[in-house]
Amino acid sequence: MDIRYSANPEDVKRYTTEELRKEFLIQDLYQADQVKAVYSHVDRMVVLGIMPVSETVSMSKGIDVWKNFGTSYFLERREIGFFNLGGRGVCKVDGIDYKMNPRDCIYITQGTREVSFASLDPEQPARFYGVSAPAHRAYETRYIAIEDAAKKPLGSMESSNKRVINQFIHPDVLPTCQLSMGMTVLEPGSVWNTMPVHTHERRMEIYTYFDLPQDNVVFHLMGQPQQTRHLVLHNYDAVISPSWSIHSGCGTSNYTFIWAMGGENQAFDDMDGVGTLDIR
Repeated sequence: MDIRYSANPEDVKRYTTEELRKEFLIQDLYQADQVKAVYSHVDRMVVLGIMPVSETVSMSKGIDVWKNFGTSYFLERREIGFFNLGGRGVCKVDGIDYKMNPRDCIYITQGTREVSFASLDPEQPARFYGVSAPAHRAYETRYIAIEDAAKKPLGSMESSNKRVINQFIHPDVLPTCQLSMGMTVLEPGSVWNTMPVHTHERRMEIYTYFDLPQDNVVFHLMGQPQQTRHLVLHNYDAVISPSWSIHSGCGTSNYTFIWAMGGENQAFDDMDGVGTLDIR
């Protein structure tokens, strides 16, 4: 498991491009029949990438659970959400199979002992993207199809940010301890997300970008509002956003991204807005 420690915003002002990428960028999440895991000390969130091809893959494969969490199994004191970003697949949760189509989601509650993943077609493997947060109690595991997500259309073509926010793991959809996750889909011709920008000191956020056409990228903006930096992200890359950082992106094409949040509350609109002309 890759460990990422918290970064002081005063230090980040002096980071090189290579240092920024090493601290905040997550790449190569999907490797055949492997589990790629990144543990961030920012609110103790864990990012997982799992691409089963020729076998059924346990969520804990290759992870020393006791060393990393001090527990006897992964979700003993955690909750997790997974999206399928690839072909059709199956998520098995304590013996129950959930078939997952592309863009579907599953919330798995604290206390779940066994989670595994398989692809229905090895030629078009599923790509399971997960984010886990600490949890203090159990709720209910729930499968959420893309059709059942709460949909919030926003933006306009004139401002190049016409999009639909799909809320999956969200207080309006189901109860969780602290984890919130959703998917934002930009329409063709739109390239901006999360503009005007904001921070939220009470929560951190993780983005992962996908559905990028070949040879296109996203310029992900980060940093304090008056000390902005950027990272260039490719298809399926993820990025850690500490609570003090803005998190916005502009693509060379439209794209889709998944946001995941954890922290003090689950108030989606609890943010500290920044005027566009005040950004530096």
